[in-house]
Amino acid sequence: MQISLMVNGERRDIEVAPETRLSAVLREGLGLTGLKEGCREGECGACTVLLDGQAVNSCLIAAFQAEGRRIVTVEGLDPAGLPQAFVDAGAIQCGFCTPGMVMAAEALLRTDPAPAPDTIRHALAGNICRCTGFVAIVQAVALEAARRRGVAA
Repeated sequence: MQISLMVNGERRDIEVAPETRLSAVLREGLGLTGLKEGCREGECGACTVLLDGQAVNSCLIAAFQAEGRRIVTVEGLDPAGLPQAFVDAGAIQCGFCTPGMVMAAEALLRTDPAPAPDTIRHALAGNICRCTGFVAIVQAVALEAARRRGVAA
């Protein structure tokens, strides 16, 4: 079946089988390899993208369900924003979870520009990191929230 997706502000038409996952279309079909496929069961959060502004596990979405909807992947974000905050806060080790963490954090910051640490932890609860723990990751999100508000962190 032919579907049309709006990915990172650009219309993309692609042929997919009915059972194809959105994560596979984004990674393999469109070459957006920032998205990672970890568990393929919605447990790890590595494949998190924004779908109409909401953080979702793209491995749990059939590609046809995203037709005509707005999808943002980590490639669609300003690299000087949250991705840089993760670098600045030392919140990256192996990097596998980072794109999903960044996307979950982006969804949070779009709705809450000044989240408390507990709010950040709650927003990231669906994302697993086995390298860093979550202290530096929470600090990275707080750092970017402060930057966006023009306040020193």
